[in-house]
Amino acid sequence: MERVLALNLQSTSPTFATFATFGDLVNVIVRNAYVLAGVISFLLLVFGGFSIIMGAGSSDTKQIEKGKQAMTGAVIGLIIVVTSFWIVQIIEKVTGVPLLTPP
Repeated sequence: MERVLALNLQSTSPTFATFATFGDLVNVIVRNAYVLAGVISFLLLVFGGFSIIMGAGSSDTKQIEKGKQAMTGAVIGLIIVVTSFWIVQIIEKVTGVPLLTPP
């Protein structure tokens, strides 16, 4: 059967030439997504804390609530990201297939 929509990624860009398979590219994206999620949750915690402090200083209860919601969302998001990382690590140990570590 003829491959009509097949595209050789390695010939389209020098960036793709460094990845042997599509799985290697996804591996790099997922590993960096964990780092990005950690940085975003840290920034949300900092800005939420500043919002609470500024709201308390001006006696603005709406700003305090916004700060609390931002911090709660950041903590819940971080818990979800860490839990997903643990699940991937457990799958790696059970199956013996390196998912997030380079071969």
